[in-house]
Amino acid sequence: MLGLLWLIPLLPLLGFLVLATTGSRLSQPQVAGIGVGSVGLAALLASLVAWSFLTASPPGAAYAQTLWTWMAIAGFRPTVGLYLDALSLVMILVVTGVGLLIHLYAAEFMQPECCAPQLPRQFGAGEGYSRFFAYMNLFVGAMLTLVLADNLLLLYLGWEGVGLCSYLLIGFWYLEPANGRAARKAFLVTRLGDTAMAIGLFLLLTTLGTLDIQALMQRAAWTWPAGAGVATAAAALLLGGAVGKSAQLPLYTWLPDAMAGPTPVSALIHAATMVTAGVYLIARLHVLFTLAPAVQTTVAVIGALTLLLAGCSALVQRDIKRVLAYSTISQVGYMFLALGVGAWSAAIFHLMTHACFKALLFLAAGAVILGLHHEHNIFRMGGLWRRLPLAFITFLIGSASLAGLPLVTAGFYSKDLILWQTWASAQGSHWLWAAGVVGALLTALYSFRLVFRVFFGRLATPVSATPRWRIRLVLVLLALLSLVAGWLEVPETFSYLWSDSPTIFRHRTLFTDVLQTALPAPRVVTTSLKTELTMQMITGAVALGGILLAAIVFLRRPRAASEANQPAWWQAVYRLWFAGWGLDWLYDRGLVQPFVWLARANRDDVVDALYTGIARLSQRANRLLSQTQTGQVRWYAASMAAGAVLTVALVVFL
Repeated sequence: MLGLLWLIPLLPLLGFLVLATTGSRLSQPQVAGIGVGSVGLAALLASLVAWSFLTASPPGAAYAQTLWTWMAIAGFRPTVGLYLDALSLVMILVVTGVGLLIHLYAAEFMQPECCAPQLPRQFGAGEGYSRFFAYMNLFVGAMLTLVLADNLLLLYLGWEGVGLCSYLLIGFWYLEPANGRAARKAFLVTRLGDTAMAIGLFLLLTTLGTLDIQALMQRAAWTWPAGAGVATAAAALLLGGAVGKSAQLPLYTWLPDAMAGPTPVSALIHAATMVTAGVYLIARLHVLFTLAPAVQTTVAVIGALTLLLAGCSALVQRDIKRVLAYSTISQVGYMFLALGVGAWSAAIFHLMTHACFKALLFLAAGAVILGLHHEHNIFRMGGLWRRLPLAFITFLIGSASLAGLPLVTAGFYSKDLILWQTWASAQGSHWLWAAGVVGALLTALYSFRLVFRVFFGRLATPVSATPRWRIRLVLVLLALLSLVAGWLEVPETFSYLWSDSPTIFRHRTLFTDVLQTALPAPRVVTTSLKTELTMQMITGAVALGGILLAAIVFLRRPRAASEANQPAWWQAVYRLWFAGWGLDWLYDRGLVQPFVWLARANRDDVVDALYTGIARLSQRANRLLSQTQTGQVRWYAASMAAGAVLTVALVVFL
């Protein structure tokens, strides 16, 4: 089955080609069949490939597949080739599995009768539906190309592909000006990081002579000592690309505005594609980042700051999807924190569990939005737990997993692993661990603020529709994954309860066993299981305390929690958090407005003025010379004689 690896990215790309060329002539069931079916076949094939990979001998051995040589220029011969190891296996399972469920959900959510109340002018009977699934298929195909690429040039092609698709899907309802602005903002902000990444690829190619990932990592380890300037520069440039694509500080401002796209798009961007690309890039190039310890520490610091800042902003948002958007920024911050302390497997584990519960939250929110005639303001919701029971139960499970409810949710196991390895790792720090714990408290607060605002209290908006079978099926499946996915990595301390002589990492778990064939284990300096158990109890207590505090503040005393009842200083803080810490304001004042001023001042183009001046000088010289053409022969003869005399004089005297 491994020989069929090339079909996994090809199937969604074929779905895109079919829908892009013939979609407007197909019926809605046919469009949905192609759009959902292509990703479904890719998911099935990914599962079969995973089985072959895990049962191969030796287990976990990487598999490479070269399809053809892309180009051959002066010894540079990049290939269109695929590379499958434990890391890319996890990624293709997440992308195709969660992507399939989102496509199935979208087959109902994007039907014109569902979307017409929102934007009646902008959704045709056939063209819009097929265009949407064409973009979604291209999105999945580009992401699969990114994670399976065996060289950085092909990876960059997939990287730019997901950027293009995000632009197309965020601005899908393009007749609304705000949607177009949000799409352009996402495209331009991520281009900043992509430009840095492209420069980093040029630097790696010129210094190491290859962009093949495995060969490049070997040459980097042989050529550069830890802390080498070139390694640091290359890692920093690649980090710029990861920060932009994964919406981390200071380039996270595009992601909340990306909520202008349809809800399935939000789920796909946040859960299975796009924002996880930066995490994958750093994990894939982990050798390069270990050779640049200053940059790796910066990754951890960026993650810690981002998870705190985004958690505060999520706590005060009014739009249900913007709360989840800031939540994604915060959770990806946890992944960056793990990468920065060398907990590579923990970061990918949280990426996997986050894909499940964040897709669930967005899609359950979509069911609420559909049920309330496309209402997004959480303060116009309430009392929905009886009217939309399935949406309530699944949203509650997703929120509990996001908050890290101990023992029963997937989010607890992945987040706990990150926090523990941040504490115990040689590259970790107690300050970074404290930031993660505070972030866990904020996560529990804002996630259950949503639950209590949306589903409890007085019914503010009547329910106009209930989800159909496809939406219900997807919500149930994602809810189950949000509960059981964490069992792939049960904490080592569980063995402490029944082992007489426990030793750290003595009991291997499935996820760690598989991933550590591709990623190194963290350098742990604290091996006490009692300490680990204490840290887990603290993490669990913080999550439970945050949920309890949210119940007191937002359920028992909702009026006291409103902005209007707060002192002036808190209202100022509230507005700062609501505006995303003012980063958009800073960029507008520091970059956008000066650029606009320069553009207006240079409306006639200073560079063109040079060439315009030369042209005008030539015109004037032409007029001056044309005055010598009088038509009188005696003047011509006199000028010829004078010229001859001048020429002879120059020859004689010089």
